[in-house]
Amino acid sequence: MTAYIIRRLLLIVPTLLGIMVINFIVIQAAPGGPIEQLIARYSGTGVDVTARISGSDRTETLSQDRPGPARDGGTSKYRGAQGLDPDFIRELEVMYGFDKPAHERFLKMLGDYATFDFGNSFFRDQRVVDLVLDKMPVSISLGLWTTLLVYLISIPLGVAKAVRDGSRFDLWTSGVVVIGNAIPSFLFAILLIVLFAGGRYFDWFPLRGLTSIDWDSLAPVDQVIDYFWHLALPILSMVIGGFAGLTLLTKNSFLEEINKQYVVTARAKGLAERRVLIGHVFRNAMLIVIAGFPSAFIGILFTGALLTEIIFSLDGLGLLGFEAVVSRDYPVMFASLYFFTLLGLIMQLVGDLTYTIIDPRIDFESREV
Repeated sequence: MTAYIIRRLLLIVPTLLGIMVINFIVIQAAPGGPIEQLIARYSGTGVDVTARISGSDRTETLSQDRPGPARDGGTSKYRGAQGLDPDFIRELEVMYGFDKPAHERFLKMLGDYATFDFGNSFFRDQRVVDLVLDKMPVSISLGLWTTLLVYLISIPLGVAKAVRDGSRFDLWTSGVVVIGNAIPSFLFAILLIVLFAGGRYFDWFPLRGLTSIDWDSLAPVDQVIDYFWHLALPILSMVIGGFAGLTLLTKNSFLEEINKQYVVTARAKGLAERRVLIGHVFRNAMLIVIAGFPSAFIGILFTGALLTEIIFSLDGLGLLGFEAVVSRDYPVMFASLYFFTLLGLIMQLVGDLTYTIIDPRIDFESREV
């Protein structure tokens, strides 16, 4: 098993490198880069624009006066820069590191990321690491509680549907599963806001934030209540959209195992039905379900919570990444991609190891990676 783990860890390096290369090329080719964003902001407001120099501890304030006409006839490779002083454009390029070729910027970025130096945000005047650590509690809260609730609901429901396959209970719960699968979580989130967050009917739950303003002054018990009070609607909207698939997977896994010969043999020996289901079927049927927990958590944490964070104004990693893409904040974009990809690859390995913990008969050493 040790050799398999080492091979998988070594494979993380080229996989991560390939993902970073592809995304770097795509983002560089996309219009509206950080310099164009700053030019548009400068031209539109006509006020001081303060931009933090990446890798420096100081900030430079661009002149409030609009730069004079360009001396090169008004041509520029940046959209919206026509008529601006070329020296002003070069100052922006140096400020953001765009005075260097793309391959040099990419190699420097990889060297910094290898030492977990993610630089500073272009527009937030903060280190990227500090931004990620500041937003992480919100996303972890959403991802962890949603994943736990999805599993706590889906596994018992899937087992009950498999045992009662074809019954009235199975038919009615299948209708609930189909409806839950058909309604996107963000639409259900909007419905919850309209119904229970002061949208139109009831004002029972807060509309934004993870805690109340006076959370620090509350008693410990009240802090816990306030925390879950804020999380109730966001988590409910994500659970509705996530439990359907896992429920069907659990049911199908149980049905497949129930019809196998070893179950028939166990029943023929006179074992109680409860012992057959729990002692024999459950362990084999739950292998793929339980082992997929790490990947499910990562999926909910970094993808499923994006729209939920935006709708409920939860300042988490999803909202941070969305705002970074809109503003072309490259350090935040690439650092988030690097961190999430690395964590996702590691969690895939954890998922494989979970298989061997649940069923020691599985041996990855005999497989070609």
